[in-house]
This record gives sequence, C-alpha cells and structure tokens, in this order.
Amino acid sequence: MIIVMKAKATKTEVDGVRKRLEDLGFGSHLSEGVERTIIGAIGNRDELMAANIETFPGVERIVPIRSPYKLGGKEFQKEPSVIDVKGVKFGGGHFGVIAGPCAVESKEQLFAAAEAVKKAGAGLLRGGAFKPRTS
Repeated sequence: MIIVMKAKATKTEVDGVRKRLEDLGFGSHLSEGVERTIIGAIGNRDELMAANIETFPGVERIVPIRSPYKLGGKEFQKEPSVIDVKGVKFGGGHFGVIAGPCAVESKEQLFAAAEAVKKAGAGLLRGGAFKPRTS
C-alpha cells in the first residue's frame, strides 16, 4: 500500500504514520518528493486497511497496490529503474543483450563464444552448466 501524505504534511505527521505502521508490525519505505511525501507500507493489506491509517493527520489518501513489485513499480517511483551490470544497462530505455552457450564444455569453447558474443553486439556473456546427457 502507498500512503500519500498531504502536500503540507509536517515531519511530525509523517513520523506519526510511520510509528503506527511500525507498531502494527509493518515495514515502511519513505520517499520525500518535491511536492509531497509518500510512504510505502510493506505488510498485509487487510490489516493495514483495518488500522484506519487514512484518518491520521496529514494523510491525503491510501493507494492499494496489487503488483507484487511494489517498490519497483511506477505507482511508487516515477523514474524508471535502470540496472547497471559492469557498464551494461537494463531498463529506462536501455536494452542489454546477454548471450552464450547452453553448456560450457571447455575453456577454449567459452573464450570462442565470448569473442562471437562480443562481435555480435551482446554486452554480457552467459554460460550454462555442463550437461552430460546432452553434451
């Protein structure tokens, strides 16, 4: 659940909501923006709704989240997530390519695959485990 605080919510009001969440056994994630503060409540949705957090001073509204990826979802953060793996970026308009053999059978084979992968434009190399039945 996302708890959206009013634009003029005070630090005391925000802290009061977070303290109540903590008392109820919830985790919380604070995001302070330019215009307002939001609190991501981490825990059972039904228990949170029963706690009547929306009646607390400074609370504007509660937004239920149905996605299992609350912290990474666009409901919680406006900017897209970008993951950087050794200079290869994924997300936010970046498209990382990973390629490689299903089964690595030798050092030489892996190095040859790495050269081919790099030449083809992939940024990362992957390799599977040796599979005696199929190798």
